[in-house]
Order: sequence, then structure tokens, then C-alpha cells
Amino acid sequence: MEIKKTILIVDDSEFVRNYHSYILEQAHYQVITAVDGNDGLEKLYTNPCDLVLTDINMSNMDGYEFIRRVRAEAQYSGLPIIIVSTESEAKNKMKGFDAGANLYIVKPSTPEMMVENIRMILPAN
Repeated sequence: MEIKKTILIVDDSEFVRNYHSYILEQAHYQVITAVDGNDGLEKLYTNPCDLVLTDINMSNMDGYEFIRRVRAEAQYSGLPIIIVSTESEAKNKMKGFDAGANLYIVKPSTPEMMVENIRMILPAN
């Protein structure tokens, strides 16, 4: 029996969390969701995850700070992190990569594109 990879979705929009969860569950991933960066850190520390999808614009802790905090922990230095945001300007992308993101996807993205990007970063094994 194949062990499912676990993806943590960090987004303050319930609609987006549910939409991304549906897409990823259809692609046979296990999904954990968090409502902001603080919740995301808590979920990450208590659940082993294989990849993180995060928004940028969230209350309490934005996605950049969330990524910086994750990257500050040695055990998460290799954890793939994908930003999924409506922010499409180059400066936002650079800030995301500087914080430690592996990939930056601009919303809206097709479900196929999202799954393909995740499979590219997180090969099945």
C-alpha cells in the first residue's frame, strides 16, 4: 500500500483552503490546513509534512514571515515550499524566493498546473 505524501496548506481564505484541499485530495495527497502563519507553524511542528503551500497575504503572520520561520529550523531546511498568491509583481516573487520559497505560483492556477508543479518538486517514491 502506497503511503500518501502530506501537504500543508496555509491560507486565510476558507474557500481557497477547501479548493486546494479538494484538488490535492483528488491527486491522492493527504492534506492538513492552517488559517495563518501562526497556525501553519503549529500544524507543521505537530504533523510531519512533505510540502507546504502558502499564501502571502494573511493576518497575524504573512507568508514571507512564515517561510522565514520555517527555514530558520534546521529540520525544515529541505522542506519544499510553494507560494500560491494573487501577487504577480516581480518584487513579490523575489521577496518570496529570498524568504526561502522553492516555487511561486500566481493565482488563479489550473488544478492540473498546481498538481504538476507539486509532482515536479515532490516526486512520488
